[in-house]
This record gives sequence, structure tokens and C-alpha cells, in this order.
Amino acid sequence: MTRLFGTNGIREVVGATFTPAFVTRVASAIATLAPADRPVVVGWDGRTSSVAFARLVGSTLALAGHRVVEVGLLPTPAIQYTVPRLGAGFAVIVTASHNPPEFNGIKCIGDDGLEASREVEEQIEAAYDAAVAPSVPFDRIGEIDHDGLGAERYLRGVLEQVDRRAISARRFRVALDCGNGASVPTSPHLLHRLGCRTVTLNGHVDGTFPGRRSEPVEANVGDLKRLVPSVEADLGVAHDGDADRAVFVRADGGYVPGEKMLALFARDAVERAGGGTVVVPISTSRTVEEAVAPLGGRVVYTKVGSPSIVRAMREHRAVFGGEDNGGSIFPAFQLARDGAMALGAALDLLTRRKAPLAELVRGLPSYQLLRDTVDCPVELRAQVLARVAELLGRGGARVETLDGVKVSSPRGWLLLRPSGTEPIFRVVAEAKEADDARALANDGLRTVREALSELGHVS
Repeated sequence: MTRLFGTNGIREVVGATFTPAFVTRVASAIATLAPADRPVVVGWDGRTSSVAFARLVGSTLALAGHRVVEVGLLPTPAIQYTVPRLGAGFAVIVTASHNPPEFNGIKCIGDDGLEASREVEEQIEAAYDAAVAPSVPFDRIGEIDHDGLGAERYLRGVLEQVDRRAISARRFRVALDCGNGASVPTSPHLLHRLGCRTVTLNGHVDGTFPGRRSEPVEANVGDLKRLVPSVEADLGVAHDGDADRAVFVRADGGYVPGEKMLALFARDAVERAGGGTVVVPISTSRTVEEAVAPLGGRVVYTKVGSPSIVRAMREHRAVFGGEDNGGSIFPAFQLARDGAMALGAALDLLTRRKAPLAELVRGLPSYQLLRDTVDCPVELRAQVLARVAELLGRGGARVETLDGVKVSSPRGWLLLRPSGTEPIFRVVAEAKEADDARALANDGLRTVREALSELGHVS
């Protein structure tokens, strides 16, 4: 069966794989399983092709007899928040999240606002392979309606989760980098309603991402790091293209590593709940576990990707979860990675702790976490993964295969796994000392390259 969905939806290059014919076929497959008695929500991000492809999806669904509700350009979590509140049975979001501008994609959402399970994705893939193209007579064509309240509905929800009055009294100055993406209709307004003085970067929607690359890793937010101290901001925040992530910059312009912010949120959630479970992927730093354990918290590890994390959070009734790429999940609000909610939660945390972000970060356990990548053709991923497991297992090392291949030793741990969204192998290594982390990462890079070489491919 064709594998369409990666870790977080479908993502392909526009004009190559992601074509009108491809999208219509995917939408037709979705039409076969979306509930017929409830509307299907369709929304999109700010990419140059998103409106056109979203309209293609909506039209295909309507011609198959579904009632479609367009919610327009919104952050992915805002669309997820909207789905159950409109009584929708399904949602389709046209977005490629943080991928480069030449990409676009499709993310499917269930009636509960959660990302579709792998089982649902497989049903769509089966219908795609069968080239099912449902259609109905002229008198059963579905309507296409429009809902323009998504941003306001979502912002009200976020504001209910924080102490709005206390935050407003602090008069925070915040440098906000919207990244020319889907946070433009929401995050600036959230800060305004929280009484913040805001300086904005890349604050208009532009699907070519002229201000910076869409993924908010440290290398891409240099302008924000320089802006924060220059305007004497209390903190800086940057979103990715669909605004389900938020990364932070200290008042001195220092980038806060994702694992540190994840640990801060996790520790705060566990402390306020008097204990509880935190769910994170297997690639997460030990910082989180050490931060929550003294407060009665425990950590459950899952496969990488928010769908796996969200379902484990629901199963374990977790108090917090997320990924160290800025994707934080606050279950009291919704089970979804949420950039605006993370921004509100950060301001709420600083208000309650009465301390700057740098001071809170200094109080966390310290590890050295390194990430690297090796180019790997998609068609070789399974073979490389199998060979990597053999190579790392030599000498009797304990190998974990929850997601990719992970080995631990007294000096730290190493994880090698194929990306679910790009033709690369990810190498993650962590140790207390920087030299040990670098050595582990180098071991990982050599191992993947050795496996590729054995298969006749030079990375």
C-alpha cells in the first residue's frame, strides 16, 4: 500500500508530487470515510499554494456530498480547537508546517480535534490506492460554508487558561517573530490582549518566507536574538509556519534550547498538579525526567510525532506533554501542539514565578544534547534502519527499537531514526559532557554512513 502520511501528515513538493491531480485523489479518498452527517472543516496556512489546494479539497468533498466549512488561514491548533466546537466530523488542513516554501501538505483531524490516528491514515491510503472517486447527483451536492470566527474563538480559549489580569499588570515587552506564517492572525492579538508591549518581526503572511526559514531552530532566528536585547524585551518568541510550535529567547538574546523549555513547562505542570505523568518522545533529553521526578512526576516515552504523544497523553491522563522542537501540549486546553498556548503559558509562568526566563532555565538539570542529520533516500530507510540496529547491537549493547534505534551507555545515549517528513536520518546524542555527546553523535553519523555505503549509496 502506498505510504502517503509521514510523522505529521502528508508533505510533498508542489508541482512535483503535490499536484492538483494528487490532491484531488487524496481528497476523494478522504471523502470515502469522513462522516456524512456532519460537516468537514477545511483550513490552511499561508503558503503560496495553500488557498488553491484547500479550495480543491473543499470542492472535491462537496462534490462527494459533504457539507464543507471553510475556516480560512489559521494556525493548525486554532483549526483543531474549532473542529469540535463546530460539531464537525472531520477536518483537512492544507499545511506543510515548518518545511521549506516549495512544500505543501495535508493534515487530517478527527471530530475530537486530535490528529488522525495511523489507522485512519491507512484507510485513506487504501482508498487512494483504489482510486476511489465518490460523486453524487446534482441535487445532493454539499454546500460550502464559511466560518470567520476561528481566530477569536481560539484566542478566547487561550486567554481562559492564563491569569490575564496578572499578566497584564506585568506589562511585559515581547519580541514576536511570526515567521510570515499562520500565527499572524492570532499571536499579535493575544499579546495585545495580555497587555504586552510587542515588537514584531516578519508579521505579515508571505508563503515564500522572505524573513527567515520557517523552522524556528536557533540558526534561523538570529534576527530575533539580536532584537530582544536591543529593544529591552523580557523575552522573544518565534513560531513555525503553521504556528503549532513556539521557541523562546531570553532577555539577553540567548536562545532557550527546546528541551529546557519543555522541562520548565513539565515541571510547572507536575508541581501545580501535585504529581502526574508527562509524555515525551524517545528523542527527549533526560533533563525533563530529572526536572519532574523530585515533584512526584513520571515520564512516559513514545514514538516521535505528536499523534503518538497525544494518544499516550490521553491514555495516561498526562498533565503535560510535547516535543523539544517547541511543540508543547497543554491538555487542560486541548490535546494538540500549540504555539499560542505555549506563549500564554510562558508569560503566565514568568508572572507566577516572579523571575526572568534566564533564572528559571538556570535551575534546570544540565545535559549536552546534539542533533545532526545524514541524507538518506526514502526507499533505503528500512534497510538502513535494520543494518544500523545490527551495527549498534554489536558487543551486546542494549538496543531499544521503539522508534528508530537507541542505545545507552554510562556516558550518555544515542538515537538514530529516519525522518518521517524528509529524506534524512536523524542523529540525536546526549551526555553530561559536551565531548562525550560529540563523540556519541560522531559514532552515530559513521554508523548511518557505513550502512548506506554497504547498500551502495554515498551520503
